[in-house]
Amino acid sequence: MKSQEIREKFINFFKERGHAVVPSSSLIPDDPSVLLTTAGMQQFKPYFMGKADSVRDFGSKNTVSIQKSFRTSDIDEIGDESHLTFFEMLGNFSFGGYFKEEAIKYAHELLKEYGLKIQYVTIFEGDDIVPKDERSREIWKEMGVKDIRELPKSDNFWGPTGNEGPCGPTTEIFVNDVEIWNLVFNEYYCKSDGSLEKLETPGVDTGMGLERLAVVLQGKKHIFETDLFSPIMDLLPRGMDERVKRIIADHLRSVSFLVTDGVRPSNKEAGYILRRLMRRVMVYADILNGKEKGEELKHQDIFGVIEDNYKGFYPEIDKEGIGYVFEEEKEKFGAAMRRGLRELEKMDNVSAQDAFRLYESYGLPYEATKEVAGGKAKHLNREEFEKEFEKHRAKSREGQEAKFGGHGLLLDTGELKARDEDEVKIVTRLHTATHLLQAALREILGPQVKQAGSDITAERARFDFSYDRKLEDDQIKKVEDWINDKIERKLDVKFEEIPYEEAVKIGALYFEKEKYPATVKVYAVIDEKGNAVSKELCGGPHVKNTGEMGVFRIEKQESIGAGIRRIRAVLK
Repeated sequence: MKSQEIREKFINFFKERGHAVVPSSSLIPDDPSVLLTTAGMQQFKPYFMGKADSVRDFGSKNTVSIQKSFRTSDIDEIGDESHLTFFEMLGNFSFGGYFKEEAIKYAHELLKEYGLKIQYVTIFEGDDIVPKDERSREIWKEMGVKDIRELPKSDNFWGPTGNEGPCGPTTEIFVNDVEIWNLVFNEYYCKSDGSLEKLETPGVDTGMGLERLAVVLQGKKHIFETDLFSPIMDLLPRGMDERVKRIIADHLRSVSFLVTDGVRPSNKEAGYILRRLMRRVMVYADILNGKEKGEELKHQDIFGVIEDNYKGFYPEIDKEGIGYVFEEEKEKFGAAMRRGLRELEKMDNVSAQDAFRLYESYGLPYEATKEVAGGKAKHLNREEFEKEFEKHRAKSREGQEAKFGGHGLLLDTGELKARDEDEVKIVTRLHTATHLLQAALREILGPQVKQAGSDITAERARFDFSYDRKLEDDQIKKVEDWINDKIERKLDVKFEEIPYEEAVKIGALYFEKEKYPATVKVYAVIDEKGNAVSKELCGGPHVKNTGEMGVFRIEKQESIGAGIRRIRAVLK
């Protein structure tokens, strides 16, 4: 069964059983507690915590999705037969619709449809706080599963990503000694002090890795033999070491999805992860196993294969755009990389301080230094390198605080960030501009446009919205003209505090992932006749008159996921 068929069968199975199909969210999460999206439940966290209403947003208490996911903790392990950075997580979720019995029966039934026989399952053995999961045992017995193993909290109890959140016992399903599906039963809420309290409405959160499932269904020995990787592996130079081949295949696939979701190489956050992956590939390909053996790694051909392999499910993936970003980084890094490698050759022993200096001065990633140095770096480890990195970050933070009079960010609402009074004025203007932007997009593209997120700094406004295709040049111009017309007319911006239900009734736009209080502020831009050209639930800050804003310009548009686009805009 090909990977595309595996996805389709999973989605259709749950769709036929009343689950709303929800597209994968971006690898760049709304959740500030994580750097990248790490699991299928990430976009559903507000629903498990009671902060959002799934019936309102999806038309059902039950959903199904295939989520693009990324875990940085496995980067040093890449090259074996099982670890990956990017992966796809198949999951079904319920927010009070059903619980253990239906979840287990669905899993049992679907695996039979895949033609798989369950080898054994595990359940939570219980402890002093949470009792043994006898109900899951009973249901599995009813399903005819005889091998049911009890495991402790470290194996069969899922905890929240941050300090607090929904949690509960799990049951894991094994086929051919491979754990392929984990069913999480969110019965409790973990408080910040670690104590647990029962949830009023328990939920179901399941996750099954596509890559592992493909290994089993395609009868392969490991993930790199499946159709998710074999087309990439076939393009790699024959003389290349097998471990390095796997690293390059994993990293180029991850690079493709990070770039597609709007990440760009940088020295911080997700951009730092992307840069590490890109530069590791460049070092391996050009120095270790590429030009030295007379073979060249054809990056563009590989990006083309990745697009062909994934565009059926992720139509937003674009080999040209990915290749452009990769080549741009390669151009920046090439000369410095060679200088750094020459410096590395001169060293007798490589310490964490040496490795960080090579990174800071020449851009050499930790992984490349460790690999190239060989025995000279036998005492070098990731933990010590990260300590050096953190020392550097701390110094940078101190410098920023000194520069801005002992303050870090003067304004940080999560959406708006500003370091001083001047920046506060800029982001305030940009914030009002995003309200006009949403109104303009709905006016020109249609009412199907809905906000999917935003982020505003003094440099630019970033606005994410639901739309299934690229905006044409004339559409972008119409949006800019619509907004600039409202700015030129110097319209008043007013707000009122009213009950949430009334705000919705009068047509005020709101961010659907957000849960609002009983009384809300509605900000409106009012035209000369007293009509609202823009009306949204919001906490501010905003300008008092659009004449304060300047000229609005869209600098860039891009896809960041299935059906989600991103606009970056400025005011001049």
